[in-house]
Amino acid sequence: LIAGSQPTSSPVSGIIVDSPRSGSSLPTVLNPHPLIALAFGRFVSITLHPASQDLLDDTVHTVNCSRNPSCACQPTPAAMSFLFGRARTRPAVDLPKQARDHVTKLEGPNGIAKAEELAKVLNQMKFILQGTQGIYAPSILHFLALATHTNLGSESDSSPEQIYQLVTGLIEEDLLYLLAVNLWRLPFESRKDTQVIFSYVFRFRPPTASPKSDPLALSYVVNNRPQVLLELCRGYEHKESATPAGTVLREVLKSEAAAAIILYDDDEESGSSSKGINLIDRDRRQSGNGVFWRFFDWVDKSSFEVAADAFTTFRELLTKHKELVPRYLSVNFDLFFDKYNNILVQSNSYVTKRQSIKLLGEILLDRSNYSVMTAYVDRGEHLKICMNLLRDDRKMVQYEGFHVFKVFVANPHKSVAVQKILLMNREKLLTFLSHFLEDRTDDEQFIDEREFLIKQIRNMPPNPVAPQRHGIPGGG
Repeated sequence: LIAGSQPTSSPVSGIIVDSPRSGSSLPTVLNPHPLIALAFGRFVSITLHPASQDLLDDTVHTVNCSRNPSCACQPTPAAMSFLFGRARTRPAVDLPKQARDHVTKLEGPNGIAKAEELAKVLNQMKFILQGTQGIYAPSILHFLALATHTNLGSESDSSPEQIYQLVTGLIEEDLLYLLAVNLWRLPFESRKDTQVIFSYVFRFRPPTASPKSDPLALSYVVNNRPQVLLELCRGYEHKESATPAGTVLREVLKSEAAAAIILYDDDEESGSSSKGINLIDRDRRQSGNGVFWRFFDWVDKSSFEVAADAFTTFRELLTKHKELVPRYLSVNFDLFFDKYNNILVQSNSYVTKRQSIKLLGEILLDRSNYSVMTAYVDRGEHLKICMNLLRDDRKMVQYEGFHVFKVFVANPHKSVAVQKILLMNREKLLTFLSHFLEDRTDDEQFIDEREFLIKQIRNMPPNPVAPQRHGIPGGG
């Protein structure tokens, strides 16, 4: 509604004219929307979805007719359903089959019509999963109740039986996979509804199930249809589906099994997660063709919005599960860090570069990744990359690079290769570090760490000394 003593421009569409009552400070807008006019006694125009507009127009017409005994109009079923709280959805068991019929024809000649029909079905699915709590504005229900002198029915919670029927139907019709594949083709509101559906379905446990058991649909997917999760990852191929797909993925990644499906996908290779969680070979090195390895390009080469969401999911994959990830990184050490250093750490994108260096520091300093850290800091080529970061023109890149550099210097068992580089550049490093980021005068921890590194480099023996132990993959 437009408020104020003077007519002003507003997001509410319409043409402002004079006030409807003398002394009123609220202006009137032509081309009225009937429901708001009925509820608030003002004429305004609001842009709504055509289906919602038709429903509300029918509802208000029904209200007006109910107050006119001479009116012979027959109220529409949709309007009566809205007013009296009768069932507004098809049976839950039928919805997945109807949705499958629509989604498989999105690319056909009637794609637009099918998308509209699919939108209605998805919306009904969402209502079943969420219930109708909070869907209707209490003020509008109140005014409609007064207008019709009747009880409009109360909002309702979801029925566990309906939800169970819907979830099992989604599984049986393979609709989770079809929605994941076609997510980018859906209209905006349908993508939002699909995101809600995925989130609820992947959390649903039957009332009789143990709270510690895996949710029904998620268990089915990781064991029998892992392609659902892989296709959600491929949602980053399209800007339209990146955000809803990423939101679902990050919620699903709370499950270690779901994370393993994504990490160990390797197309049709033996031991790939594409055959299901139980057939994964965790000791076989990846070829680099699986969906996880696509994240490097999604983070580095996508638009800002897509890249930011992809990085958030990428980070979740690498930091959430403290047993799964260290083993994965150990087996795939060379492939992972070759891509990480060359694509992300040395990216031309400032945002990608900075956040990737920061994540690298987090990975190396995580206690669960100790063996991975020792292997990483054994490599002389890794130290060279890090030293170049200290010379970057951007101070935040320098700062994040410092937190990786300190791991090399603080390592009490430096490899011969690392010692040679530090000794060869000792004097330059001592001079450089003594003036490094001098403006961070309020960062006491940084100052202490910088002084510690200077002391460590200054006290190194004049010649390399063979370390007493080596890291895993490729140390030396």
